[in-house]
Amino acid sequence: MFQHILLPTDGSELSKKAINGGLELAKAIGARITAYVCLEEYPYTPFSEIVVEAPQAFKDRIENQAKLYLKEVESLATAAGVTFDADMSTFAVPYLGIIDAAERHGCDVIFMASHGRRGLSGLLLGSETQKVLTHTDIPVIVYR
Repeated sequence: MFQHILLPTDGSELSKKAINGGLELAKAIGARITAYVCLEEYPYTPFSEIVVEAPQAFKDRIENQAKLYLKEVESLATAAGVTFDADMSTFAVPYLGIIDAAERHGCDVIFMASHGRRGLSGLLLGSETQKVLTHTDIPVIVYR
């Protein structure tokens, strides 16, 4: 069975539900978890006419938010008696960060929420979950 589970989170209610499900699974099978947050890239270019937030202020703000998400997972993991690690990195698109984190940490499964886009928006936009599923050989458990 699985020994090391990657639990990506974006702080949304759906990802919080998946975190709880992933922790239940980890506890039941004696696996450890790594919680992961993919940080956004700085959204402005040197050619932007208006810069709303300085690059360092942007980086500090999103890193602080990510640390709050990871701290929340750490608290839940500690309460459940599950071995915990945390990671964050910056990628242009979250699915690449999720796959990279799973590979770097030697995770044997990715446990993530389905964001449930349906219809035309799902077809055109897809979801990060769908992109992870189609771009990795690591097993993915989609929690609904």
